[in-house]
Amino acid sequence: MSVVHVVVPPRARRWLRANYDAWRFKGAMRRFAADPEGALAADSALLAELVSAWGNAGWSAHEEYLRSCLEQALQCNGPTLECGSGLSTLLLGVVAERRGFEHWALEHQPTWSARVEQEAARHGLHRVRVCTVPLRSHGRFAWYDAPLARMPRRFSMVVCDGPPNDTPGGRYGLVPVMRERLAPGCVILLDDAERADEREIARRWEAELNATHELVSCRKPYIRMVVAGHAEPVKREEVVWIEPTG
Repeated sequence: MSVVHVVVPPRARRWLRANYDAWRFKGAMRRFAADPEGALAADSALLAELVSAWGNAGWSAHEEYLRSCLEQALQCNGPTLECGSGLSTLLLGVVAERRGFEHWALEHQPTWSARVEQEAARHGLHRVRVCTVPLRSHGRFAWYDAPLARMPRRFSMVVCDGPPNDTPGGRYGLVPVMRERLAPGCVILLDDAERADEREIARRWEAELNATHELVSCRKPYIRMVVAGHAEPVKREEVVWIEPTG
């Protein structure tokens, strides 16, 4: 391998690496689609291989969070929603295909959503709906300009890994914008719970949704919330901007 680094120019090495990862990812996706439940077994290395071959180091969901999202999706009987998009969109799309519902993903970066859409088409994931939308200001917070008229009336799960932490209000906008689309019993999985902003958002969501939540401690903590019912809509003047710390 050291000889390759000496002889092969950097540009060619990057090309070889990209093609090798694409080959690995194609094979790993084929195995995952054949048996998603098996990929979640304690002795399976398939999720780790998928994360590695996807090649978005530093941004892809950690394996523990990804595992929790997939375990929950395998129990869902209705549409699921994702804030942000990436490897998780594809894997959740596989589950959606198997269970017969749609998986929606909101993404504000056109180049990134194009990659995810291309991969979804390549792997035959016809129930994935990637929506490329800007972040829209709602006064004291901003959130995805979700195409509500086209979206399902109820979601049974939300994977919340966006928008970026430096967005006004962070990820808070999910509830004021989508609250009427979150079915009773809907599970929200909020990533990056090592950040104080996310923990504060979870506390506010809990009160506004009449929900319960728990902090799941692992290498990269996340929050699991279950919606029990709908509280009264939050008045615009009651919404307080959370100053981003990132």
